[in-house]
Amino acid sequence: MSVLVTGSSGHLGEALMRTLREAGEVAVGLDVAPGAFTDVVGSIADRACVARAFAGVHAVLHAATLHKPHVGTHAPEAFIETNVLGTLILLEEAARARVRAFVMTSTTSAFGDALKPLPGAAAAWIDETVAPVPKNIYGVTKTAAEDLCRLFARNERLACVVLRTSRFFPEADDDPAARAAFADGNLKANEFLFRRVAIEDVVEAHLLALERAPGIGFGRYIVSATTPFRREDLARLRIDAPAVVRERVQGWEEEYARRGWRMFATIDRVYDNALARAELGWRPQWDFVAVLARLRATGDVRGPLAKLVGAKGYHPERLEDPYPVEGAR
Repeated sequence: MSVLVTGSSGHLGEALMRTLREAGEVAVGLDVAPGAFTDVVGSIADRACVARAFAGVHAVLHAATLHKPHVGTHAPEAFIETNVLGTLILLEEAARARVRAFVMTSTTSAFGDALKPLPGAAAAWIDETVAPVPKNIYGVTKTAAEDLCRLFARNERLACVVLRTSRFFPEADDDPAARAAFADGNLKANEFLFRRVAIEDVVEAHLLALERAPGIGFGRYIVSATTPFRREDLARLRIDAPAVVRERVQGWEEEYARRGWRMFATIDRVYDNALARAELGWRPQWDFVAVLARLRATGDVRGPLAKLVGAKGYHPERLEDPYPVEGAR
């Protein structure tokens, strides 16, 4: 099976390309930026370019996007062109080519203001029943692209799966206060409790989605590390998160103390991946406990694939703040 991977010069795109090719699959990389895993250089909003890339393709992994950090550097029209028009063109060409499956990478950021409970309220439990409330052009265009996938599944019988991934990028945190208060590894380890996922598990979710899409027709799934928390923990997570973590996870405090790390005082949302595990057969390996074990063994929360791909950044030039607009957060 030949797979078209969009965004093949990006972090996830490269990870997908590496994994597919190592497995002996034929993978064609499409990206606006040249790269070691990009075969076709061009925009997904350029129909002629996309049509050329579809030659002989049987499935699509659509990871190309403008990201949240681009909100401060790109006009809203650029988000619409890439995230909406580009997705539309890909879907149209996929339907024309009668591909077996179309998998779109979306984001838990699309939930927007639904992730933020009111002061004094319990933490938010985020599963697929929660309606997104986008707070910036990034979220608006990603939810629009998701709905285009649903439309093509309905009207064109194109098997489409949308994966709303939580944080897996290696770049520094988007909150300057968090960057100032916590070591980067400390932040990322903490997040595996409720809003982070390993790139290895993200890749596996995409490959399973390709396999299962024809039987699903259309589906939307949260892709995040399996949380140890339960719904009954939500009120206490806002008040005393470390106490809840002590109850749900054993053996982390000694390692944290040795490193001078701290647990977050409060946690405001928890991502639930149960539907992805049930319907995709996804079995993410890297939860907080597994990451802590890797940290003890290697001194790093990252796995081999994350290290191999490395940090890509979001901008051609190095900015003092990679997240320059408050409204993007």
